Amino acid sequence: MSEPLPVTRVVDHGTAKLMPDVDRERAWLLTVDGAPQSYVDLDDPAHLEFEYARRLGHVLDTAAEPGRPLDVLHLGGGALTLPRYLAATRPGSRQHVVEFDRGLLELVAEHLPLPADADVTLHAADARAWLEAAPDDSADVLVADVFGGSRVPAHLTSVAYAQEAARVLRPGGVYLANLADAAPFAFLRSQIATLGTRFEELALIAEPGVLRGRRFGNAVVAAARQPLDVAALARVTAADAFPARVEHGAALRDFMRGARPVRDEDAVPSPEPPAGAFGIG
Repeated sequence: MSEPLPVTRVVDHGTAKLMPDVDRERAWLLTVDGAPQSYVDLDDPAHLEFEYARRLGHVLDTAAEPGRPLDVLHLGGGALTLPRYLAATRPGSRQHVVEFDRGLLELVAEHLPLPADADVTLHAADARAWLEAAPDDSADVLVADVFGGSRVPAHLTSVAYAQEAARVLRPGGVYLANLADAAPFAFLRSQIATLGTRFEELALIAEPGVLRGRRFGNAVVAAARQPLDVAALARVTAADAFPARVEHGAALRDFMRGARPVRDEDAVPSPEPPAGAFGIG
């Protein structure tokens, strides 16, 4: 059998590349303009290669009883890593994926097709516009993993956006966001404050080195109206190959002290990563 070859295509918002993993037979890394976006193993969709994806997966695992199907809205598509994960770990889940780049969706559908039994509907649309048109109380989980290049777009960072997310989620629902920042964490702290205007329960999951200000990195924020299973999250994230810390309660309030919620008119994208922050190597 011949070795799989990289695939490069100009999509609507950059140049996408699919690169085969030499260590896993049917696994691929997706980059857009050189920035890693997703990793998919077609033979093992429950395998989450990226650290932040594993942390999102841990929250999804603890969001309901094991194996229970969920209605999930994904803002940001990439190579559909988490929709594949949920289809494998929670069969019967109904999922909608909103991705701004239609060309990217077409590339992924062509080269990394979803399992035939996965109930995943793809939408080429702006994330906030689609969210604003979505029905009330229609999702158990909302996953926001939207990056324009390497930055979270400004219109997905405000109180008005958080209000729409809360409206679409059911009362026991969970909001999840993949964000990126570095000390002094002006963006991350403002995002937690913004979500706190609509959700009573908040948790921050990040590598200790990032939280101590040693480097730029990803942070996962979970928000809900009912208590999150913080103890379970702390156990599983601490057991990862690259352990993470879960901040909540008083420690999280200390972290975000002085941060103010973001209004639409004041919203800015997440900070530009330093050169090499998410390099492939």
